[in-house]
Amino acid sequence: MRFVTLLLASILGLGFAFDARAVEPGEILPDAALETRARTISAELRCLVCQNQSIDDSNAPLAKDLRVLVRERLKAGESDRAVIDYIVARYGDFVLLKPPLNSHTLLLWLTPLLCLVGLSYVLVRSIGKPATRGAGAQAEKLTKAEEEKLRSLLKLDR
Repeated sequence: MRFVTLLLASILGLGFAFDARAVEPGEILPDAALETRARTISAELRCLVCQNQSIDDSNAPLAKDLRVLVRERLKAGESDRAVIDYIVARYGDFVLLKPPLNSHTLLLWLTPLLCLVGLSYVLVRSIGKPATRGAGAQAEKLTKAEEEKLRSLLKLDR
């Protein structure tokens, strides 16, 4: 029991260790309010190298460059929206972890819904059909002669 407790504690500890952010000490702004804004913006922007992480989580050099760019623009006095708009203008909507709903991203937003509708249709069609037992289920009944022949064959097998 003690071993299991120790093992679970170790696993939890490892989980917290891997949750560390990629922001390096030299990037952190001295102004806590600006740093909080920078972290909020960085959490919304996709790493263009990793693609499944925010720039706040990524160790890629491009993610570092984007984090530095966000902090420079915030220090210059730009609003959060202006910083995000600047980066989107350079890299497109793909840089956003939550892309907006517009004509370019409509398929991206509708794909899960279309898959759900398609799977529902297939499920309803497969459940709604009566089960068949192969090709013989739809065949006609045997004639008396065929039944006699079948009985005699079955008796021979025994």
